Amino acid sequence: MEFEGKAAIVTGTSGIGKAIAMRLARGGGKVLACGVDEAANHQCEAEAREAGIAIHVQECDVSNPSDVRQAVGWAVSSFGGVDILANAAAIHPFGDVLETDLETWNRCLSVNVTGIFLFAKFSIPEMKKRGGGAIVNLASVQGHACQRGVAAYATSKGAILSLTRALALDHAADNIRVNSISPGSIATPMLERAARIFSPDIPVERVFERFGQAHPLGRVGTPEEVAELAAFLLSSRAGFCTGGDYLIDGGLKAGIAVK
Repeated sequence: MEFEGKAAIVTGTSGIGKAIAMRLARGGGKVLACGVDEAANHQCEAEAREAGIAIHVQECDVSNPSDVRQAVGWAVSSFGGVDILANAAAIHPFGDVLETDLETWNRCLSVNVTGIFLFAKFSIPEMKKRGGGAIVNLASVQGHACQRGVAAYATSKGAILSLTRALALDHAADNIRVNSISPGSIATPMLERAARIFSPDIPVERVFERFGQAHPLGRVGTPEEVAELAAFLLSSRAGFCTGGDYLIDGGLKAGIAVK
């Protein structure tokens, strides 16, 4: 119950976001999960209810300032404040710069980066009132070393690494710690979509096995494994960790691809 008495906001209600929300709630936290996907929101609510844990789910477009302000306001009025923020909401378009239209580019940056900016902008004043807090931003190995054909997504994830450092430095004196997590391939709906796009005639499980072979540990990760790392970074156990990026990639970035 390490999060007992803590008020948390988590963005993204599927995949990693849902796993983090569930983990914080299991640890005793009061959790608001924010997502724009109605089906994912309902699924998150249903799984939490089935697990016997309390998560309040709210529809929220993280790129919309009024939605974000409303979500943070709800947490303050219902939970008494904000102690924890986990930014996991993201979209993953594919394409190089020639294939990516401006609307797609802008939408990717708005959701993946501006969403973090907005939640930080409205949450940090509330954290300061509570004497501090902790923020985790979901980046990606794609922000370190990317594949071909992911220009918008990789750019957004690289920006998250820089924004994380900026937030950590600017608010260390406020006792607010800010870190990022860079996952490799994780078994999420986002990865399922990639599998269906690039290998539509092969069962998703088989494609996941192939993705896993690119990682030295020989498999893809699980959202729950990422949630455990997030829980550590958001807890007092990580009290001297700020401004860092933490890989959870099965050794992917440590290797050199050989054809």
